[in-house]
Amino acid sequence: MNTQDAKRVLETALICAQQPLTLREMRSLFADAVGPDTLRSVLDEITRDWEGRGVELVAVSSGWRFQSRPELREYLDRLHPEKPQRYSRAVMETLAIIAYRQPVTRGDIEDIRGVVVSTQIVKQLEDRGWIDVIGYREAPGRPGLYATTKQFLDDLGLNSLEQLPELEASGASPTQALADAAGLQGLLIDDIAETNEVNLNSSPDSLSESEPSESLDSSSAPALNDGGASPPATPDPLSDAADKVQTDA
Repeated sequence: MNTQDAKRVLETALICAQQPLTLREMRSLFADAVGPDTLRSVLDEITRDWEGRGVELVAVSSGWRFQSRPELREYLDRLHPEKPQRYSRAVMETLAIIAYRQPVTRGDIEDIRGVVVSTQIVKQLEDRGWIDVIGYREAPGRPGLYATTKQFLDDLGLNSLEQLPELEASGASPTQALADAAGLQGLLIDDIAETNEVNLNSSPDSLSESEPSESLDSSSAPALNDGGASPPATPDPLSDAADKVQTDA
């Protein structure tokens, strides 16, 4: 099969696919007769062919896909005037902490935010497919360690966590930076303008429990402690604290 035929097959498969296609899946289109170098060369050519159009070929966490360009979102939204789910300040703050400080326990999140993280918030993020338990900290009660998922990256149109907005460069709070990134994919964030800044550089001990950043929603169920354990220190992904992880069997 020549390159032009391979390009035609690959372009058709990407357009018709319901989910992003991995390189392995794309190679299976040709019974592995097309090597990875040729495949990437064809993908680069397709990407160039679609430059300047309303749709672009991008690589996200779980593979390659065609998607509309962010600047056209306001027009496409008119086809579906119903509003998607909105996310509260508490949900976005929790998600921002997990995204930028993962892996973290609920106790870590509560130390940073200064308020209890309700079970409803965690469940909402889990149901959305944005976070998951990737292991358990070797501490009393073995609290679960939360991290973001490939679905989270796909929904934000990102290929890896390194592509998250850089806080130092933008000068924005983690919640605002994450909301801006999510907004590019058509996600509506509620009350972002009123979001308190979450300082991810502060140690948990420096936060005052008597001055929480927000009160719990009366409709939220109270959160349970992580197995009755006292909140551990907030781990840094580059520190030894994050290394003491026992992953799921």
